[in-house]
Amino acid sequence: MKKAIVIVVSAVIIASLLFSLTGWGNNKEENTAQDEVKTVKIGYLPLTHALPLFVENDLSANDSRNFKVELVKFGSWTELSDAVNTGQVDGASMLIELAMKSKEQGIDLKTVALGHRDGNVVVVSKDITQVADLKGKTFAIPHRLSTHNVLLYKMLKENGLTVNDVNIVELPPPEMPAALSEGRISGYIVAEPFGAISVASDNGKVLFESQDLWNNSVCCGLVLRNDFIEKNPTIAAEFVNEYVRAGERAESKDPEVLDAATKYMKVEPEVLDLSLQWISYNNLKLEEKDYNELSRYLVEMGQLKNPPKYSEFVDNSFIEAVK
Repeated sequence: MKKAIVIVVSAVIIASLLFSLTGWGNNKEENTAQDEVKTVKIGYLPLTHALPLFVENDLSANDSRNFKVELVKFGSWTELSDAVNTGQVDGASMLIELAMKSKEQGIDLKTVALGHRDGNVVVVSKDITQVADLKGKTFAIPHRLSTHNVLLYKMLKENGLTVNDVNIVELPPPEMPAALSEGRISGYIVAEPFGAISVASDNGKVLFESQDLWNNSVCCGLVLRNDFIEKNPTIAAEFVNEYVRAGERAESKDPEVLDAATKYMKVEPEVLDLSLQWISYNNLKLEEKDYNELSRYLVEMGQLKNPPKYSEFVDNSFIEAVK
């Protein structure tokens, strides 16, 4: 009898071990994979154009999400673009034009949302009263491949000047307010809050807001590497969904939003308040007509030869799924 009991017990133990090595063990592995929190690395520059990212990272109330955001700060558009192109980050809040250039060169990127609406201003010295006054003067932009350069091109063209009538220089955005106050440049156009710095300090004035020159102009966008999307479609969808919601929250510009912004941008309260008056975070979907208009300008200006087609470069499936 005892021998029979030992045999039965042994059989049960062996069966349990075999079960744990097959179905049970596999379920545990699947559960571990499902429970793993994915880190999404996103590059940014400290600009109000990236505010939805800051809000998503700091003010998201979703504690059950399957990812966490790691924001990676860069000091220039060139550094950020290189990081996206080489896969050091999964995506970035970046100039659409730089992403278009990367796509043209064979880097598989997708724009999944805009960063903002409007939010660029032409800032000039006090002695400039009209566009004609800029003839022969030095004017700064952050990068040749930028909406800021397109806005400058349009402004000059619509006022009887060409780019050859102005000495156009590239400057890092943080240097522009000092360059204007010191008389090294007579004007600039750049992402915020650097325009507001000159206006708030009374060293410069606004000649135009971007919508005065080009309504619905396309500037910064949320760009993801397509290999990240293909490997993590559910996480990509969840990330973009929260990003769009963060944009809606950013539009409120309430005290919590302002606090989130100052964690990423070293800026005085009055400068941030002024900067946010010029920018909107509503409707972050990149429309085809706006993208095609940007492409046309870039070709006309000789900045791009073969811009990527809208259908190849823009993925609105995530933003259209936001409810």
